[in-house]
Amino acid sequence: MKKLGFGCMRFPLLDENDVKSIDKPQVEAMFDRFLEQGFTYVDTAYPYHEGESERVVKAALVDRYPREAYKLATKLPTFLLKEKEDCARYFNEQLEKTGAGYFDYYLIHCLTTDLYETAKKCDAFAFAAAMKAEGKVKEFGFSFHDTPEKLDEILTAHPEVDFVQLQINYLDWEAPNVQSRGCYEVARKHKKE
Repeated sequence: MKKLGFGCMRFPLLDENDVKSIDKPQVEAMFDRFLEQGFTYVDTAYPYHEGESERVVKAALVDRYPREAYKLATKLPTFLLKEKEDCARYFNEQLEKTGAGYFDYYLIHCLTTDLYETAKKCDAFAFAAAMKAEGKVKEFGFSFHDTPEKLDEILTAHPEVDFVQLQINYLDWEAPNVQSRGCYEVARKHKKE
């Protein structure tokens, strides 16, 4: 897989004051160009564009291309979880919204110290592993926004995850509030890419 992904957090808009007013024909053209160049990784999430991103991915990508033409990633909205049953409810909603049938990559979204506690309380890791065992997820992991020490704690507790998605920006490589280098080194230590 080529190493460039298509992020679906900031689609072009018809009205800059309405994040749901996505310019669908332009997004279709963007997906066409992306796939024509041999790229395949598409990343969306439940809250992007106030819940509309996954629907637009369905219309502009899933409904227009064979399933094997792309790799789709989306994220469990950890910040909305209240109880264990919420994991299945949101997951099933995401399958319906995207129409993808399965997710190539499924992430527990935006783990921080607080949201990791929520994920533990709601058994999000066990849920994601179960979806993988059922074939509804090909690989599962989490996106992370905290300290290298917290990342080490999570990866030590959950060696079953296939990957971790980090906030890597070379300008933040040594920034104390992001600690890109430290987080990257922890992920490498745990053999996660």
